[in-house]
Amino acid sequence: MDENRDAYTDLETVESQRNDLIAEEFPEGPYGTSLNTESLGKSTPWRKDQRPPNQFSYENRELHAGIKRDYPGEDDKRNEPLNQ
Repeated sequence: MDENRDAYTDLETVESQRNDLIAEEFPEGPYGTSLNTESLGKSTPWRKDQRPPNQFSYENRELHAGIKRDYPGEDDKRNEPLNQ
Protein backbone atom coordinates (compact mmCIF):
# COMPACT_ATOMS: atom_id res chain seq x y z
CA MET A 1 0.00 0.00 0.00
CA ASP A 2 1.49 3.33 -1.08
CA GLU A 3 1.16 6.00 1.60
CA ASN A 4 1.10 9.74 1.09
CA ARG A 5 3.48 10.76 3.87
CA ASP A 6 4.43 14.33 4.73
CA ALA A 7 7.98 15.42 5.47
CA TYR A 8 6.92 16.62 8.93
CA THR A 9 5.26 14.79 11.81
CA ASP A 10 2.44 15.90 14.05
CA LEU A 11 2.50 16.32 17.80
CA GLU A 12 3.39 13.03 19.53
CA THR A 13 -0.10 12.59 20.98
CA VAL A 14 -1.64 12.99 17.51
CA GLU A 15 0.79 10.45 16.08
CA SER A 16 -0.06 8.09 18.94
CA GLN A 17 -3.78 8.34 18.18
CA ARG A 18 -3.07 7.63 14.54
CA ASN A 19 -0.66 4.73 14.98
CA ASP A 20 -1.47 2.93 18.25
CA LEU A 21 -4.20 0.38 17.68
CA ILE A 22 -6.80 -0.18 20.38
CA ALA A 23 -7.19 -3.70 21.70
CA GLU A 24 -10.52 -5.16 20.66
CA GLU A 25 -13.04 -5.93 23.38
CA PHE A 26 -14.45 -8.84 21.37
CA PRO A 27 -11.70 -9.92 18.93
CA GLU A 28 -13.88 -12.73 17.59
CA GLY A 29 -16.52 -10.23 16.43
CA PRO A 30 -19.73 -8.65 17.71
CA TYR A 31 -21.78 -10.57 20.25
CA GLY A 32 -24.10 -13.11 18.63
CA THR A 33 -22.43 -13.35 15.22
CA SER A 34 -21.40 -16.63 13.70
CA LEU A 35 -17.72 -17.51 13.77
CA ASN A 36 -17.59 -18.37 10.07
CA THR A 37 -15.54 -15.32 9.08
CA GLU A 38 -12.74 -15.16 6.54
CA SER A 39 -10.24 -13.77 9.02
CA LEU A 40 -10.06 -12.16 12.41
CA GLY A 41 -8.15 -9.05 13.37
CA LYS A 42 -7.27 -5.98 11.35
CA SER A 43 -9.34 -5.57 8.19
CA THR A 44 -7.17 -2.93 6.47
CA PRO A 45 -3.49 -3.07 5.55
CA TRP A 46 -0.96 -2.02 8.18
CA ARG A 47 0.52 1.45 7.76
CA LYS A 48 4.26 1.92 8.25
CA ASP A 49 4.12 3.19 11.85
CA GLN A 50 1.08 1.30 13.17
CA ARG A 51 1.61 -1.02 16.12
CA PRO A 52 -0.52 -3.06 18.50
CA PRO A 53 -0.63 -1.92 22.12
CA ASN A 54 1.70 -3.51 24.66
CA GLN A 55 -0.52 -4.27 27.64
CA PHE A 56 2.36 -4.79 30.05
CA SER A 57 4.41 -1.60 29.71
CA TYR A 58 3.95 2.11 30.24
CA GLU A 59 1.90 4.06 27.70
CA ASN A 60 4.56 6.77 27.36
CA ARG A 61 7.93 5.13 27.90
CA GLU A 62 9.84 8.42 27.56
CA LEU A 63 8.18 9.85 30.68
CA HIS A 64 9.08 6.77 32.73
CA ALA A 65 12.62 6.22 31.46
CA GLY A 66 14.96 5.46 34.36
CA ILE A 67 12.18 5.29 36.97
CA LYS A 68 11.80 1.97 38.77
CA ARG A 69 8.39 0.50 39.51
CA ASP A 70 7.27 0.26 43.14
CA TYR A 71 6.82 -3.52 43.12
CA PRO A 72 10.06 -5.56 43.03
CA GLY A 73 10.57 -7.59 39.87
CA GLU A 74 8.03 -5.63 37.85
CA ASP A 75 10.41 -3.52 35.79
CA ASP A 76 9.78 -4.01 32.09
CA LYS A 77 12.63 -6.27 30.96
CA ARG A 78 11.18 -6.65 27.45
CA ASN A 79 12.29 -3.15 26.41
CA GLU A 80 15.92 -3.58 27.45
CA PRO A 81 18.54 -4.78 24.94
CA LEU A 82 19.50 -8.44 25.33
CA ASN A 83 23.26 -7.83 25.45
CA GLN A 84 23.29 -5.91 28.76
